[in-house]
This record gives sequence, structure tokens and C-alpha cells, in this order.
Amino acid sequence: MLISGDVVEVDLGVPAGSEAGMVRPAVVVTARRILAAEPRVVHVVPLTRTLRAHASEVRIEADAESGLEGDSSAQCQHVRAVAVSRVGEPAGNVGAVALAAIRDTLAVLLDL
Repeated sequence: MLISGDVVEVDLGVPAGSEAGMVRPAVVVTARRILAAEPRVVHVVPLTRTLRAHASEVRIEADAESGLEGDSSAQCQHVRAVAVSRVGEPAGNVGAVALAAIRDTLAVLLDL
């Protein structure tokens, strides 16, 4: 079962314009109580190894817990819902602090 903060490979398909696309790592941001019900769709934030100083991106350091091969940025501006059939097994988890930073950034972007 997936949990919030998991780093998974996800097939985002062919991108249009500046969208994140292709198969890439992403962070699961769906709430735990929703994930406990084993939904068929989850919300993810794609990761990129291109590190920028954008306010809409959160830096995630590579370590044993995250399972990332290199430091990455969570591209909160590209949050999306995907079918669980597009999601691979978790490679790791970003942890509570990074997940909170991602969710805080999403709240600003979505005016929540």
C-alpha cells in the first residue's frame, strides 16, 4: 500500500508544452486516510533533477530514505492525479519535513 511521501516511478505520458512527462520519479501527496481506502487514482508531484530556485519547487535531497539517485526538485506546479496503474512500487519516502514543505507549497499554489 502506498503512503504519503512515497517516491514512486510514474508514467506521466507524452508531455505537451512545458508539462512534466514521460516515466519519472514523483512524490505521492494523497492523504493517508484516502490511501488507506486503496483508491484507483492518487495525486503525485513529479520530480526533476534540474534544480532551480523556483518558489513552486521544493528541493529533495537524495538519501537512503528517499531512494533517489540524486538531489531533485518536487515540481509542485505540475501536481496531478494519476491512475494507480501508472504508479510503480515505492523506492523510498521523502519524510515528514519534505512532505510538509511540498504540501505547504501546494497550498500556496492552489490558494488553500
